Amino acid sequence: MLRVLSKTRSARCMSTISAIHGREILDSRGNPTVEVDIKTSSGEMFRASVPSGASTGAYEAVELRDGGSRFMGKGVTKAVENVNKIIAPALIGMDTRDQETLDAKMLELDGTKNKGALGANAILGVSLAAAKAGAGAKGIPLYKHFAELGGNTVSPMTLPVPCFNVINGGEHAGNALAFQEFFVIPTGAATFKEAMAIGCEVFHNLKKVIKKKFGGDATLIGDEGGFAPPCTAESGLEMIMEAVEKAGYLDKCSVGLDVASSEFKVKDKDFYDLDFKSAPENKDASMMLSGDELAAFYAKLADQYPIVTIEDPFDQDDWKNWSKVTASLGTKVQIVGDDLTVTNVDIIKRAIAEKACNALLLKVNQIGSISESIAAVKMVKQAGWGVMTSHRSGETEDNYIADLAVGLCTGEIKTGAPCRGERTAKYNQLLRIEEELSATAAKPIYIGSGFRTPNWMG
Repeated sequence: MLRVLSKTRSARCMSTISAIHGREILDSRGNPTVEVDIKTSSGEMFRASVPSGASTGAYEAVELRDGGSRFMGKGVTKAVENVNKIIAPALIGMDTRDQETLDAKMLELDGTKNKGALGANAILGVSLAAAKAGAGAKGIPLYKHFAELGGNTVSPMTLPVPCFNVINGGEHAGNALAFQEFFVIPTGAATFKEAMAIGCEVFHNLKKVIKKKFGGDATLIGDEGGFAPPCTAESGLEMIMEAVEKAGYLDKCSVGLDVASSEFKVKDKDFYDLDFKSAPENKDASMMLSGDELAAFYAKLADQYPIVTIEDPFDQDDWKNWSKVTASLGTKVQIVGDDLTVTNVDIIKRAIAEKACNALLLKVNQIGSISESIAAVKMVKQAGWGVMTSHRSGETEDNYIADLAVGLCTGEIKTGAPCRGERTAKYNQLLRIEEELSATAAKPIYIGSGFRTPNWMG
């Protein structure tokens, strides 16, 4: 019996790509995106789909869209054609386990620095499906395959702390709130399962708090499942803390912010317009802040509330203010680069040198391949940074980022509120992974308050 199993495992390890097929599907906002199927010589099929962001960095890899009137210009038939007619023929017969070679071949086919020829959405769809096929060829879970690809041999494996986006503003909501995301973070939980229970209970209590203050309409949810009440940054944090208290978890919850400040930077000036959604004649002049004033505002909030992470506090080109805020707040509060770093190792090198931030937001579609994403994670970990794995506001049911967060020991994950199926799909996968690992001799670690320095640092 052992001999038969050994032969079967050996055959699976030799699995090569026999067919690749791309198609256009819809994401959670009703916009088209790319889905890719890979069939292997073992007869198996592996599927992956690509997310899309609303608040995007200027230096992200190119998301190829069709233009024209169909789907208001957002169709992806050109990207799908590139999968089927250019990428597929070139990858047939390649070993599914060799992620770097597969990704390098696609970069060669594209031939541009930002994947502008084939589209990062085309390349990433194939890269993700290939990663799943590689895990299948090895007969191991996807998170273990990601760990092997990254060189993470640390045991036990680590479950990330979830950052639940419970209040939405910025480009993700129609309210006047400038800051894009407000997180509840169960840093004091003992397990990921407990963290999910805490997040859900706080979320439901927050709904009651918001409804009491603003009425039922304010409890309608945004793109990422969070609420979008007519609040300010301060009152939003106050409501979150009230919900945490009502749920009974003041000793187990921290909070965080994704400011997404590139969306309201005043062009060519050192000012940020926190009233950027209002018409010019209705703007509040007191909400036009200089870089120093905005940094002081963050410091004030961090003194008043248990804030442990702030993402994109300044514009993607405002390097001076990034370095200043990291120097002043970076010990107490994690400063996360998203639009600044766009999961790109060339930009990350500059951020490390200039001490512009101390954590990376890992978004694979910003760079467009699994291999490049892993390289980015390893680089920042070696620099002592934290890593937060992230979804996008336009998501699919694909849950691969859960496996990525565990495999690369990122310590943190944000994938929306505990609401909407495309968000809970990722959280549910993490629950499954925790259960699976808990049945082994090396019980998993829930990282909790140690999220900035998990047990594998590249």
